[in-house]
Amino acid sequence: MKTLLYALTLVASVHSGVAIAAEQPPRDEFFWLGMINKATIIINSDEGLLDKDLRPKIAAGLKKVLADGAQPGAKRPSTVISFEPLLIEAAGPEVTLIHAGRSSQDMHSTYRAAIMRDDLLRLAHQLDKTTSALVDLAERHVDTIVPNYTNGVAAQPNSFGHYLLGHAAGLERDAQRIREAYARVDRSPMGTTVLNGTSWPLNRTRMADYLGFSGVVDNAYDASQISPVDEPVEVGAIVTSIALHTGQFIEDIMTQYAQPRPWILLQTGGGNTYVSSAMPQKRNPGILNSTRQAASTAVTLAMGPIIQAHNITPGMPDAKDEDANTEIVESAIKALEGWEKIIGSLVIDPNRSLEELNSDWTASQELADVLMRKYKLPFRVGHHFASEIVDFAKSQNIKPLDFPYADAQRIYKEAVKGSSFSDQLPMNEEEFRATLDPVAIVRNRATSGGPQPKEMARMIKTAKEKIASQEAWVADRRRVVTTALKRLDEDFDKLSTSPN
Repeated sequence: MKTLLYALTLVASVHSGVAIAAEQPPRDEFFWLGMINKATIIINSDEGLLDKDLRPKIAAGLKKVLADGAQPGAKRPSTVISFEPLLIEAAGPEVTLIHAGRSSQDMHSTYRAAIMRDDLLRLAHQLDKTTSALVDLAERHVDTIVPNYTNGVAAQPNSFGHYLLGHAAGLERDAQRIREAYARVDRSPMGTTVLNGTSWPLNRTRMADYLGFSGVVDNAYDASQISPVDEPVEVGAIVTSIALHTGQFIEDIMTQYAQPRPWILLQTGGGNTYVSSAMPQKRNPGILNSTRQAASTAVTLAMGPIIQAHNITPGMPDAKDEDANTEIVESAIKALEGWEKIIGSLVIDPNRSLEELNSDWTASQELADVLMRKYKLPFRVGHHFASEIVDFAKSQNIKPLDFPYADAQRIYKEAVKGSSFSDQLPMNEEEFRATLDPVAIVRNRATSGGPQPKEMARMIKTAKEKIASQEAWVADRRRVVTTALKRLDEDFDKLSTSPN
């Protein structure tokens, strides 16, 4: 994960129609220690806690340390204890005057929260991309009727678009969880020292503003002893949810590969499938396997902070490691990237899915529903009638569209025998067959949230609005942090030119 964190971020700018790559330092521990020190020099001198005459020298020393760390292949110390000697070497022992009221406890807690904050925004962005791909595919398949399954068995016909929106709804809840967790992570621990504050009157709110935090962790003990463990545990729970949603979708597609004539497959080649080394007929769904593995890895890693935080006293470092916690988020991003590619690689055969529906009795519940809704027959009586039809049809290998109406009349008469209801099937043959039509069943659903066209249009519109809102939230949170850090850099740059 260090490779990821230390890689230079490329920021594209346009000049005379040519894109220019500008190198920016990675926002790793070294970066945040630098920003904390910048803010400390400014705030403490303004507050009278640091002699302003010392600001230019101390600022110049910090600039040298940061410039040296930005060189290719240079070491970027990640702890206060390894960062401070570089400052002393660059600016003399006077530089440690900025350490007034500080501790590695609150400084490390601060950069952990800042790094986790960035990680959550990257996760939210990829979650939006994957959800958007689901919703776009759903919009293209509103009228594609497919079998859906419960308990691993074909259950009812449904719009494939409706099915996809169901998965998108699960991811939208994950997006909510990210926003809620972000609000708890987006608080600055700086100024709380070890666990009970300090006798130095530090301006914690101004420090939080400079570092782009929306506020401070209120309780000094909580700041470095409790919340730094709570945060990775909560993020791990979010990652687990995302991974479970990913795995459910993949396994649903994977079951189709066990069939000789699936109604949904992946486009062959292109990293989606690969040929068996021994069996020439096989096209193995490689991307399903690799994405499921990524999701399983995410669940495994997400359990880490829970296990590490279990049965330890407050303040222990076990679950706080920022590299390990970033890796948890990265694993979820990788799984979502794979899911997004899967969505773009699906090939759905509507004729084959309809054939499968019409070869099984997934529409049989509609018989009981119509008999109750239209003819006031108690549901359980109608259910018994439909169940008897299915049993007879399967024993005789009769498909729904081929079921003899005369046999339906006979079975109905037996089903209501001894009751107060007429033994004449109230449906005529045309209505009986229409009730077994999967397309009509989906089209005629009346429940809010169902797959009927009007509800699908509403839900697709709502889903797109939520995605747009989430992406706007990500952009806004990034803007807040970027703006704050830019202001900090501008104010710090002024220190080397004037002591006042």
